[in-house]
Amino acid sequence: MKVGILGYGNLGRGIESAVRQNPDMELAAFFTRRDPSSLKTQTPSVPVYSVNDIEAHKDEIDLLILCGGSATDLPKQTPEYAKYFNVIDSFDTHARIPEHFANVDKAAKESGHVALISCGWDPGMFSLNRLYANCILPEGNDYTFWGKGVSQGHSDAIRRVEGVKDGKQYTIPVDSALEAVRAGKNPELTTRQKHTRECFVVAEEGADLNKIEQDIKTMPNYFSDYDTTVHFISEEELKANHSGIPHGGFVFRTGVTGLNKENKHVIEYSLKLDSNPEFTASVICAFGRAVVRMAKEGMTGCKTVFDVAPAYLSPLSADEIRAHLL
Repeated sequence: MKVGILGYGNLGRGIESAVRQNPDMELAAFFTRRDPSSLKTQTPSVPVYSVNDIEAHKDEIDLLILCGGSATDLPKQTPEYAKYFNVIDSFDTHARIPEHFANVDKAAKESGHVALISCGWDPGMFSLNRLYANCILPEGNDYTFWGKGVSQGHSDAIRRVEGVKDGKQYTIPVDSALEAVRAGKNPELTTRQKHTRECFVVAEEGADLNKIEQDIKTMPNYFSDYDTTVHFISEEELKANHSGIPHGGFVFRTGVTGLNKENKHVIEYSLKLDSNPEFTASVICAFGRAVVRMAKEGMTGCKTVFDVAPAYLSPLSADEIRAHLL
């Protein structure tokens, strides 16, 4: 299947790498909002085109992977390009998923394409595990923890604080909360009790460090509801010790069974990722295979990970899956 990539940031580079690990996929084109001649990829044999010319390539690509941001890019791009391609995105603004789904579904059905949204590890793999576990243990509680890992959105937020030159933010689960859930205690946890936030900040020369720290710790929607620690470090230390993008997390479902609800159960799914964007890209490629297969079977419209049969994700035949994985 021939794959096109729109956008060449961290996720786009991750997709470029992931496609190489899937022998049934071939990278056909990059599309960019930049000057195409200025984009230096790791696969120079693959052409780079302006996004303004993307429609001209609609018959050359089986799957277009959209690597833009959820805030402003994907709400416009996914319904627009679903008019011309089978598409997949990693839209992760949870509260706006129903609205995004409706917009993409309309465009994909009208054009006869398949579009899969909100694919990655959360939303994505974590969503699947929440669904499976809820179905298996109908009486119980859900818990999701993120980290330890770099939050790109929160890191961007601290870089926008006056006096900050650069910075990284780590989301860290609270160990005592994690262990209470793992032990089946079913705790009721506030936002502050589940996660802490740790910031590593490079300040501008002469900046007021106390003001920067207060501006970060009191920032609504990002830090004010959490116990937050701010470390001021040098540019060299940030580059040496905080240049990666690790992440991960845990999904739990605790529940009971038995006539008297006497037996307790804990389902746990966890991820420990050296590279958040590269793992996200790997999930997208697997579900991208499913998108192409569903399109070949005549399906249309918007889908999520909930709509994809597991067998559609694998390059193996149904016989091979049954023989080796069942």
